[in-house]
Amino acid sequence: MPDQFHRIYFTPEALAAQAHYYGRSQEIPSQAGPDPLGAEEREFIADRDSFYIATVTRDGWRYVQHRGGPKGFLKAVDPQTLAFADFRGNHQLLSTGNLSASDRVALFLMDYPHRVRLKILGHARVLDARDHGDLTKQLTPTPGLREKVERLFVVSVVSFDWNCPQYITPRYTEEELRQAIMPLKRRVAELEAKLTANELSNK
Repeated sequence: MPDQFHRIYFTPEALAAQAHYYGRSQEIPSQAGPDPLGAEEREFIADRDSFYIATVTRDGWRYVQHRGGPKGFLKAVDPQTLAFADFRGNHQLLSTGNLSASDRVALFLMDYPHRVRLKILGHARVLDARDHGDLTKQLTPTPGLREKVERLFVVSVVSFDWNCPQYITPRYTEEELRQAIMPLKRRVAELEAKLTANELSNK
């Protein structure tokens, strides 16, 4: 676990709970700065087609939203910065509004087939796409989605953490299922062709 993530989440209350249930608590690093995303993290991010983002209301309520798009729409601009184009939705703008009160965000990225999850903490700012044409073009996943982009989210990464695969239920997209089934379909087609050839030869 990166040091800064450790320092943020292992609060006195969490450490007390660890001591209560397990008889000991983990040590906290004395000092830690932001944890940059490494090559493994950036590759994982580039392969995702969705993630969850949590923000905080003015009254302290956590709000979680799903964000989806073409694979790689969440971009690691550099080891300390993530960004994505926010598409037109239901006009509620809850996450956008929350970020005007508190810029803290948590991103939760899942790879269900391989039972892997990556958590990212950061400070986010929202930019009006109309005022940032070049950046909007850079962050829009495909030209066809350009007219749907209303905002840009830019996240300064503070830290991240990989979770263990325990209790993650494997789930698959249609494309992943198609790729998995393709060799079986080819094999079935080969066997059917052989069976047809044998039937014709025996007539």
